[in-house]
Order: sequence, then structure tokens, then C-alpha cells
Amino acid sequence: MPCLLALDQGTTSSRAMVFDEDSRVVAIAQKPFEQHFPRSGWVEHDAMEIWHSQLACAREALAKAGDRAGVVAGIGIANQRETTILWERASGRPVGPAIVWQDRRTAGLCDRLRAQGKASEIRGITGLELDAYFSATKLAWLLDNTPGARERAEAGELAFGTVDSWLIWQLTAGRCHVTDPGNASRTMLFDIHRQCWHDGLLELFDIPAALMPAVVDSSAVCGESEARLLGSVIPIAGIGGDQQAATFGQACYAPGMAKNTYGTGCFLVLNTGAAVDSSQRLLTTIGWRRQGRTEYMVEGSVFVAGAVVQWLRDGLGIIRDSAEVEALAASVPDSGGAVLVPAFTGLGAPWWDPRARGALVGLSRGSTAAHIARAALESIALQTVDLVDAMNRDASAPISELRVDGGAARNDLLMQIQADLLDVPVVRPRQTETTALGAAYLAGLAVGMWPGEDALAAHWGVERRFEPRADEDWRRGMMARWHKAVERARYWEED
Repeated sequence: MPCLLALDQGTTSSRAMVFDEDSRVVAIAQKPFEQHFPRSGWVEHDAMEIWHSQLACAREALAKAGDRAGVVAGIGIANQRETTILWERASGRPVGPAIVWQDRRTAGLCDRLRAQGKASEIRGITGLELDAYFSATKLAWLLDNTPGARERAEAGELAFGTVDSWLIWQLTAGRCHVTDPGNASRTMLFDIHRQCWHDGLLELFDIPAALMPAVVDSSAVCGESEARLLGSVIPIAGIGGDQQAATFGQACYAPGMAKNTYGTGCFLVLNTGAAVDSSQRLLTTIGWRRQGRTEYMVEGSVFVAGAVVQWLRDGLGIIRDSAEVEALAASVPDSGGAVLVPAFTGLGAPWWDPRARGALVGLSRGSTAAHIARAALESIALQTVDLVDAMNRDASAPISELRVDGGAARNDLLMQIQADLLDVPVVRPRQTETTALGAAYLAGLAVGMWPGEDALAAHWGVERRFEPRADEDWRRGMMARWHKAVERARYWEED
């Protein structure tokens, strides 16, 4: 029986999963990799470590699958988005660090462009806020701060890509330099309406066009892996930024369907079908393009969600393993008045404040590690409420239920808090690893494993439904206290 290999390259770990034609997981492998924080607000990765960890996971997953895998019909790739890599075409080696989507070093450049009145123009072309979150200013920084990079880029010696492009380049030994429209739409250099790199934006950010990858469909064979890497030549047939892939894996194929992914960050996505301009500073972005048809989304982005649990573990040391946070937080009935705003790398939608920083307020002498753990989980849910409220103002009808996925979606306490704060049901599917599943789906459609999206939607099923149990006074009190704390965290860092 045929199977699919999904490469799920995330912000803190690389993962590979093998799926069969019934969407069942045959094998899985995962490896964390190092995070680098050279200055406040700076976040970097080693691009070669990303590649080596992802390749190791792919090999391990295929080895675990063994004979159960059968023929690997295709590879689907889901990736952390906006993270910016610049590399040599001749050697395939990076010429600097990978600047991660969370990185805020280019906030000053964004401020200068905003003062020049460029924000509305950029939004009209790209659907994005003028913010350091996206790839354009990160790439400009690499060109300006890597010795010789700009001259080499203009001479055609260098290539730019987000992580999908980087992995495909490595898998194909440099034969394919491509991305899909969903990832391209997160660079702040792509015209989402004409679906091409925008000459005016390349000029604005002083980025040579020779750096840019070709844009191909999200679900189509775009190249083949080198046989020496994975034991055989395998078509690369699916590409999706992590949130686009998760939306596809959640079977949100019709306009009006929404999902929220609880990963390193938190990402609420609403399928809108056509491009819709948000009045609430949410992002208009491309979901995927398949067989010439493009689906658009509105998205709200939280920069720190599951990463706050990692901070409890690695920064404060109050838990030894991320899985311990639920029991610790559940050992107290509430946070005891503590509120945590995890703005470690600024605040995303709807605030868009790159200078916000983390704040833990409302502590008393009786505050304990359990209260802080509870406040950390609440902070993930509270940020999501802000996104849902903003999205409801944009949408033709309010969100009536929320499909959830990602690692933190397995936390029952967090999901119940989320339902209580939203006052709508939170629905967890049987398969919560929908990012990898969506990448597999995109690849599987391209190689003919399934006839269409209806067949995929039939695979989606509910594992648990969390119904709201709290009253309105409690919800209003929680939100009022949260917004008071957010104001304490905003505009903290000076340029």
C-alpha cells in the first residue's frame, strides 16, 4: 500500500510522520534543535541544524515504518513560516543565521517605513501588517549585515528562501529553488492578488530579484528527492506553511470554517475563500493553491503560546517536562490573581506591538509555582479570545465552534479554559498533528492517492468536545484583568 512522508519543520523541533491512505500514522520521529537568543528580541536558528535534524527524522520515521510503509508515493512539507535563510547557490550552505519569525531586530526599519506612509501600500499589496514578523526586513538585514552578501546577491551567487525552500533545495541537491503561494504570501514581498513577487516591494527593501524562488502550486509535484538521502527517488508534491497545512489537515475547506493551532505560537485561521481585507488588523493571506484555484484566509497570530510552557520549564525550572504543567496548574482552582502576559518577543494580533515585553503581575505573598503555571495556561487562552473577538468583527457570522490542534491542544485543562473564555465549544479532532497531516494531504492529492477534498473531509473525526461551563461575569472579569495587564506590558522596550 502506498504511504506519504510528511516533513513538519517547526520552530523548536523537526518532525517526520508517515501516513497511510486512511490518514493513520504509521511512524513518527522528532528531534528538538537549539534556539539562539543573541540579544533581547533576537531569535536565530542554525539552518544546517534545521536541515540535518529534518533529514534525520525522515530517515528514522521511514526506518520505523519498515515494510508497513510500502511505496512512499510523495513527500509533503510543512514549515515554520517567515523564518529567513540566505545561502550560497554553489555550496548550498547558509551565509548567516536563520532569522526566526519571532525575531524583532528590524522593528526600527518598520517604524521608519511607517513614518514614510508605506504601511497602507504594503497592506494593500500583501495583506500583511508592516511588521518585523515577516521575511522582507529580515532579508534586508541579512544583506546589509553579512559581509559581501549584497554584492554576491546581485551577482546571482546567493538564494533566499523560507524553510520550505531551504528543505526542497537540500532534498533536490539544488535542482529546485521553489516556494508555494502560501509561504510566499508571508514574506511581505508577494502580491497576493496577482500572485507574483512585487517589483516595487523588492525595490523598497533593496532586495535583488535574483534571490527569489519560483512560486509553484501548493499541491503539485515540484521536484524529486535525491535517492542517496532517503533510499529512493521520491516526488516532492506538497508545500504548506505550518498554519496553512494545519488548516488543510483540519478539513477547513469551505469559507467560514476556522481552526486554532496551539504550537510555539498560536494561530487562528478562518477560511474566507476570496481575499477579505480585515478591519481589525488581522492578516489576509493565501491558504493554498491547487489546480489553479487559490483559497484565501484571514489569520490572527500570537507569538508566544506553547513557548510559555517551555519558559516555565527551561527558564524558571518549575516543571521538568512540559507535560507536567497541566497537573501543576490544576492543583489550584485559579491563578490567585496572577496574570502573565508572555510578550517575550512583542505582541502579535490585534496589538502589533514589537516593543511589548513579558509581564507577570498581580502577585501576592501567597503566589506559588502552581499559580504561575495556571496563569501561563490562561495567557494562551486569553490571547486567543482577543483573536476570536477581532475575527468575529470581520466575519459575516461569529465563530460558533473552534477546531483545535497542535501540541498544547492535548492539554484538557487549557482546552476547558479556552471554551469557558470563548463561550463556544472547543472541538479536538482524533488527529491533533494536523500540520503534518495537512502536508501529507497536499502531497497525496497531487500524486492521486485521494480523488479530492471530500474524501479527506471524511477522515476528520472528533476525539473530544469541550463545552463552556463558566458564567458571563467570570468571563468579563478575566478579560478586564487581562487587558489591564496587557497595557502594563506594551511599549516597554526602547528602540
